[in-house]
Amino acid sequence: MVPRLLFLLLIPTSLLAETAFRLQVRASEIDPKAAGYPEIGFVLEDEKGKPQDMQHASVDLAVPSRGQLAIWLMAPNQALFDRINSYGIHAIQVHYARQWFSLCCQQRPVSPDCRGNLRLEAATGEDHSQEAAIAPRDSIKGRALALVKHLARKHPAGQWEQFLNSAETDLIWEKIILCGASHGSTTAARLAKHTKVSRVVALCGPRDQYQNWQALPSATPKNRFFGFSHVEDIGWQEFHYQRSWEMLGLHQFGPIVHVDQSKPPYQNTRRLVTDFEVNGNAGRAHSSVTPGKNSLKLPSGKLAHDPVWEYLFTHPVEQVGQPVPTTNAAAKIKAQKEN
Repeated sequence: MVPRLLFLLLIPTSLLAETAFRLQVRASEIDPKAAGYPEIGFVLEDEKGKPQDMQHASVDLAVPSRGQLAIWLMAPNQALFDRINSYGIHAIQVHYARQWFSLCCQQRPVSPDCRGNLRLEAATGEDHSQEAAIAPRDSIKGRALALVKHLARKHPAGQWEQFLNSAETDLIWEKIILCGASHGSTTAARLAKHTKVSRVVALCGPRDQYQNWQALPSATPKNRFFGFSHVEDIGWQEFHYQRSWEMLGLHQFGPIVHVDQSKPPYQNTRRLVTDFEVNGNAGRAHSSVTPGKNSLKLPSGKLAHDPVWEYLFTHPVEQVGQPVPTTNAAAKIKAQKEN
C-alpha cells in the first residue's frame, strides 16, 4: 500500500491541469533527524500535536522552464506559487526558524548585528549567533537541499535534480530565487548577502529595525534585489523599508516607482510601491503586496498587481534604471525616534 503522505505528494492537481503539480511533505518525514528548537519557537509539532513542519512545492510542466527555483520564506501561498509556476519557475516553501523574533535579541539596546546574525544562522546552520544553535540540517539551506533531493526522487517529471550539484551535496545557488514577505523577505535578503543567488524578491521588506547587515559586502550583486511595499505599511511609514533599500544600494538602479501610476518595466527600478486605498489599515497594507485576499482587485476580479509580481520575478537583472539620490531614510528614522 502506498503511504498516504506519498499519495498526496504524487497526485497532480487535475482541477488546474494535468501538468500542474502541488506537492507537500513534512521536513521530519524527509529527514527523521530533523529537530525542533522550542526555546526559539521553532518546533515540528505544536502542543496539540499538529504538524508545524509541512513543506510545499509546485511546478507546472506545461510552461517552458527558466531553470530557476524560488524558495519562499513564509507561510505557504499557493496563489503566489501558481503565478511563479506560470513564469516557468519551480517553487518550494521550507520550514525554517522565524518565530524567534519576539523571543531573541530582546536586549535594550540590542546590538546592531544580533538579529542579522540569528537570521544568518537560521538560514545556513553555521555558527553566526549566540542566541541559538541551529544545526545545518535544520537551516533553510539544509531543509531546502533535503526537500529538493526528495522531489528529485519522488517526482522525476519535475526535473528537480537540475538544482542540485553533481554530488547532491548542495543546491546550485545561482539558480535560486530567494523570496519572502515580511520576516521572510528580510531573511531572504540576509541570506543573499552571504550566498550568491539568482535574485531576491522582498515583499513588504526587508526590514530589521536598526540592524546594520544591509550595508555589508554582498555575495549577490545589488542589482538582483527587488522590493515591493505599500506606503501605508508601518515599515514604510517609519522609513525602515526605505532605509534597508538604500543600505542595500537599490537607489543605484532607479527611483521609487508607484506601480499604480506606471507600467512595466517601471523604469527598470528595483524599488516598487503601491498606494491603493486600504482605509488606513496598516495590516492590510502589509499583506496586500503578496497575492491574496488583501490585494488590489480589478473590476474583473483579477489582481491588479499581477504585472508587478511578474516583473519582480522575471525582469532581466542586467536591465537597470538610472541612479538617484538617497532619501536619507536613516536620518528620518533617527529624527522620528528622537521626537
